[in-house]
Amino acid sequence: MSKIAIIGAGVAGIEVASVLAKQHDVDLFEKETAPLCNIRNKALLFPDFSSADELADTLTEKLHNPNITPHYGTDITDLRPLEGGWELKEAAGTTHLANHVVLATGYQVFDASKKEELGYGIYPSIITSIDLEKMIREERIVNAFNETPKSVTFLQCVGSRDEKSGNHYCSKVCCVTAVKQAIEVRKMLPDASAFVFYMDLRMWGQGFEEMYRTAQEQYSVNFIRGRISEAAATYDHKVQLKAEDTLMGLPLNMDTDLLVLMVGMCPSEGTQTLAQAAGIAGPYHFAKSLSEHLTDNCTERKGLFLAGACKRPMSVTDTIQDARAAAVTILEQIS
Repeated sequence: MSKIAIIGAGVAGIEVASVLAKQHDVDLFEKETAPLCNIRNKALLFPDFSSADELADTLTEKLHNPNITPHYGTDITDLRPLEGGWELKEAAGTTHLANHVVLATGYQVFDASKKEELGYGIYPSIITSIDLEKMIREERIVNAFNETPKSVTFLQCVGSRDEKSGNHYCSKVCCVTAVKQAIEVRKMLPDASAFVFYMDLRMWGQGFEEMYRTAQEQYSVNFIRGRISEAAATYDHKVQLKAEDTLMGLPLNMDTDLLVLMVGMCPSEGTQTLAQAAGIAGPYHFAKSLSEHLTDNCTERKGLFLAGACKRPMSVTDTIQDARAAAVTILEQIS
């Protein structure tokens, strides 16, 4: 029986583990003290507004398998090939051996404070989409002064499709997340206005275009094609925006009570560190697969496989499907 190590206990890691554990022993390593941290900070999933907690609970149940040994609070910082297998080394120095390794180290969101002109970390009523998601979970949307906002503005593509940040790629989920969150804001605050500044809306999934239309027709969300060039605080706790309406070709100045920066997906620190250590670092420091078409879960390194958003931005649905594909690929190679 081959021993398999999976690094990362997010959606991808757990789904891979649950399939492989039907036939093999699996060690599941997670640097946090609990699994599924990126899902647990979400409220609702698109496009059906289903509960993120329900999905997380279902995935957690899959860990109740005697062939899966979770290692929480275990930060794997080095990954080296050995004769017939791999050596995994913790930050504390402890080593683990495995015949096969699955990198499922996922993503982190872009650090919005790098965009100084947008004021995140400087002005308290400028938040990120992750901050707003937590408010939606708690069913309490307020600005930094504990005031209920009368207007909420969303800015797309913060840290994605952006030369200045160095990330030219699209993060794929930001457009639909803004639409989902704008609908939730209007549901919870029916007297508040919602505005979405976008470059172009990429509603690529089934049901996503319908969400966009619903946002406009049922919830009166205002969509403005343009970019916000600068954001600053006003004396009365608002945020002043300097922008451009590119459809009208006109400059636009407006105030809002809460500015939400839709932060893109970047490779996690674990993805960057381990992809570099294993020699599979790809564009933008994501892990590089052998080929995106027929061998997307394989790497140039024998016995090293990839699953989920460690390769590129993915939705939850994409991640689950990719994890299952990874499990099938591994079973084919080690059977």
